[in-house]
Amino acid sequence: MNSNCSIIFIRALSAGALFGLLLVSGLASGEAESPGAQSWRTLDQLTPWERERVDLRTNTPRDKKVPYLPAEPFPFTAPYTAEEMGFRAMTFTHTARWSHVMADAFGTITKEGYLTQGVTVAMIDQMDSPNAASQIAKKPGEAYSRHMYYYTYPPKSDGVQEMWVLRRTGLESPAKLDYFAYTPSLRRVRRQPPPRRETPFPGVAQSFDDILGLEAWEFDWRLIGADVLHETVRFPTNRKTITLAEPNGRFYDVATDSIKLMQERYPFYKKDDGVNCFVVVGTPKQDWLPDFKVSKVIYWLDQYYFYPLRIERFDEEGKLKMIEVRIAQQENKALPNGEGFASNLVVYFDAELDLISYSLHDAHLMQEWAEEDLAAFTPDFMRRRWLKYPQQSQSMVNSPEEYYLRPSLFPERFPSERSMTVSPVIAARIAAQNKAGHLVFGSVEKKDNSEAP
Repeated sequence: MNSNCSIIFIRALSAGALFGLLLVSGLASGEAESPGAQSWRTLDQLTPWERERVDLRTNTPRDKKVPYLPAEPFPFTAPYTAEEMGFRAMTFTHTARWSHVMADAFGTITKEGYLTQGVTVAMIDQMDSPNAASQIAKKPGEAYSRHMYYYTYPPKSDGVQEMWVLRRTGLESPAKLDYFAYTPSLRRVRRQPPPRRETPFPGVAQSFDDILGLEAWEFDWRLIGADVLHETVRFPTNRKTITLAEPNGRFYDVATDSIKLMQERYPFYKKDDGVNCFVVVGTPKQDWLPDFKVSKVIYWLDQYYFYPLRIERFDEEGKLKMIEVRIAQQENKALPNGEGFASNLVVYFDAELDLISYSLHDAHLMQEWAEEDLAAFTPDFMRRRWLKYPQQSQSMVNSPEEYYLRPSLFPERFPSERSMTVSPVIAARIAAQNKAGHLVFGSVEKKDNSEAP
């Protein structure tokens, strides 16, 4: 593998978010769900409060200057169309939309149990507003955020760096980022070709689009109903605690069965710690994404902030391609409308290759960059190999058996919209993991049907 491919592969394993597991999703009524009750509801089953919060129109007034944007200014007000929900979800990309530093622990595991992990220190310069507004307002091709990644683990990757300049897309400016890489062995910075957005990196589940997020104007959106989520990321039963880091470097242990979907500061949990979600479908527009290899995405968005807790992607034939599940936490308490929530732990499951990747954002440090600090966000600066904020993490997985479980498929939910069939072999592995409470490797007995619980 040449040096450039190595850099792409290393970064492919990363994408960041922290914590992770069970509980969360609540109705406005706050009533607990009875055991075995159906959690999902179609449009005709929405509660009165939900009907007041949504606007089912698909033809709404458009912006006079940019006709592919809604006329109402971001972040909109209730009732919300499915399109506006898609725009609101843009705020909650994999990496928080404010200037900060963090340690990103990441990894991937194959069906055979081969585990690869690493840590990178991320420095983020959010050039304007700490939400999607600045990206939406930019002219196509203009930059709105800069990311610098410095690899600290494994030792062979120490000093490898990447710089991403995120750009606003347009019909005539489809490129989402400028991408530069530095390797100590070559002692030079190289500009990388733009990656194919929806194609996973070699050997991992996620793509650049999964990390950078989708542009809502490139999709047609529709609301299909509501649901209650009680789990996203699933810890194995043999991993009782996870070690996390504070910005000052102090480490502390957290019981994995105490972790909620949006942690303790989310005020809208149901009595059973569930999180009420609207479920929306995004279909790529052919004029914007003519060769896109994804036929649709389905988002589970919390009903108050529109934070995406679960994302499903389907291939061109409508088959399940990938599931992304998240645990979030309010890292920036100064922002309104829930915009201070950020992904802490993200797990990606490639349903075709049976690959599971994770990214955990640790030691999150809010940062206001001084003028002299901004020099660090240039390609030439990478040659200095200077790491001012050596954020650390001890959150990596100790063994393959303690790795995160594959996400639940929920095949019974919205069956007319979701084809959740997986191969008999993968279905058998899912059944084996669910029975054991942790990942199971080696040969497993194939099930007769191709769906798993």
